Amino acid sequence: MKNRFAWLALALGFGLTLPANAQETQKPVRMGTGIMTFDTVPGWGLGADGKSVIGSTHGGVVVDKEGNIYTSAAAGVFVFSPDGKVVRRFLGEKYSNIHDMKIRDEEKGEFIYGARNANAEGIKFNAQTGDIVLKLPFPEESGLKMRQFSPTAITVAANGDIYLSNGYATNHIFKFDKNGKYLSHFGSKGNGLKEFNTAHGMTLDTRYTPNRLLVCDRNHQPKGRLVHYSLEGEFLGEVITGLGMPTSAIVQGDYVSVPDLQGRLVILDKNNTIMAVLGHNPDPAKGGSYNIPQKEWVEGIFSGTHGSAWDKDGNLYVQDWNVSGRIMKLVRVK
Repeated sequence: MKNRFAWLALALGFGLTLPANAQETQKPVRMGTGIMTFDTVPGWGLGADGKSVIGSTHGGVVVDKEGNIYTSAAAGVFVFSPDGKVVRRFLGEKYSNIHDMKIRDEEKGEFIYGARNANAEGIKFNAQTGDIVLKLPFPEESGLKMRQFSPTAITVAANGDIYLSNGYATNHIFKFDKNGKYLSHFGSKGNGLKEFNTAHGMTLDTRYTPNRLLVCDRNHQPKGRLVHYSLEGEFLGEVITGLGMPTSAIVQGDYVSVPDLQGRLVILDKNNTIMAVLGHNPDPAKGGSYNIPQKEWVEGIFSGTHGSAWDKDGNLYVQDWNVSGRIMKLVRVK
């Protein structure tokens, strides 16, 4: 279902309270509207010296059942407690540059699924130990002649089937079973109704029965869109257009959080109506920019919004695509 007011709402950045001066940046900033109102937590996730501890970020965020927050960075995966302290790290080449993550509670524990665009693979690893239990390289069985395999998104169906999007290359979405066996693929690159122009993000849309795939078609014209596909790869329709550059999506209950690379986060309800726009960056030179050092961060203003996750209380954790490495906590106002 399209929302004809989407672009207007995004352009206005409604529901955002801007900091009045530099001092305000050290205080919580309230953003959003109605039941989707949030307060920022200044300094959340920073080290004792007030500096970012994670380094360059171009990744995702997930929350485990204990409430710990995992965010992926160039160096690897950092795990924070809800109060913003690092409790463990998975660093090194095996965990570097995970572009998108999902977490799943399974019989043998909680596992993180990651799409590694720079390393041409999907992976699955234990969220507690970091043990890698599955790798998903390009499936030669597909019969496709692939010049580049650059996965940008990953998600998992209730039965364990894994979906991996080649969003920085051919825009095919590959389907594997829970053991990594190739099953099928769908999609192609273009600006047609059933084509992807950067299938950048993807999640299992549990707002509907049967579940569907919700795909962030980031560069599709006009102005980016979300689309629904069945779990068998059948096109179901456009969900909403005019979202700028939607990078990822994550569902909690009837709501979905959609970061926009241009510097804002959109929350949709089950009817895919915009509920709130958070962190809207009014500066076109900084919205969508990676090169915003920490000294230029503004509380309550996003720059290159890339990943997000809900916790059980409805709080949001948001990662910017950022040279210094930025992750923010937004506390839901009851």
